[in-house]
Amino acid sequence: MPDPAFESSPDAYHVTLAAFEGPLDLLLHLIRRSEVNVCDIPIALITQQYLAYIELMQELNLDVAGEFLVMASTLIHIKSRMLLPRPDPAQEDGGLEEDPREALVRRLLEHQKFKAAAGLLHDRETLRGAQFPRADASVVDAAGEPYEPEIEVDLFSLLAAFRGVLERASRRPPMVLPPDQISIEDRIQQVLGRLSETEACGFEDLFADGDGSRPFMIVTFLALLEMIRLKLVRIFQAGGFGAIRVYKRARPADAPHPIGDPQNT
Repeated sequence: MPDPAFESSPDAYHVTLAAFEGPLDLLLHLIRRSEVNVCDIPIALITQQYLAYIELMQELNLDVAGEFLVMASTLIHIKSRMLLPRPDPAQEDGGLEEDPREALVRRLLEHQKFKAAAGLLHDRETLRGAQFPRADASVVDAAGEPYEPEIEVDLFSLLAAFRGVLERASRRPPMVLPPDQISIEDRIQQVLGRLSETEACGFEDLFADGDGSRPFMIVTFLALLEMIRLKLVRIFQAGGFGAIRVYKRARPADAPHPIGDPQNT
């Protein structure tokens, strides 16, 4: 049983996003989900979505200070510049003005190239080492159903799925139950117990285990992020926007220590 002094509540638990993804990754995620051209970003829409993610991350106590807030300011500045009247190129003094989005587009395209190269190297390393074979393919084949390869989920796809869980929960009638704030460590043990009974479970199924309250859902999501950081689970999604599943994995020797572990000090 964990030392109560180290039990984490959502208010005390902080996730450093640098260990997962950065603001450019969030922008690329929003552009991909909105199915728009990175070279012609609908800045008002993307800014609105970006700020909504920032608000959710702040509610989750994720570390959004620094680069994420700088990018938010950059998007708002670009949006305000695009609202200004553009000079008329027909006039003598109306030269060609750079699109306010141009510098950001260049950064996104460059970042996209680096991400693609890094992803290719990771795929080659995974194939060479056969690090995480997808055993569920043979199960689906045996059932006679078509198999759709799964891809590992990034942080912002998880946040998008979690937003969907919260929105659907908000439409259900509230349940009047006595407050029972579970710690993140206890929730991790509950999830691991569930995964010990089966190879994997659905992402949304984890949020149906408790009382359906927003605090419980937040604790569950933070527990999942901590399990990813500790390399206790891997999370995959069928196709680009399919169902998300959580798989238990054997924790490697070089895995990080839990928050509050004396070995971290």
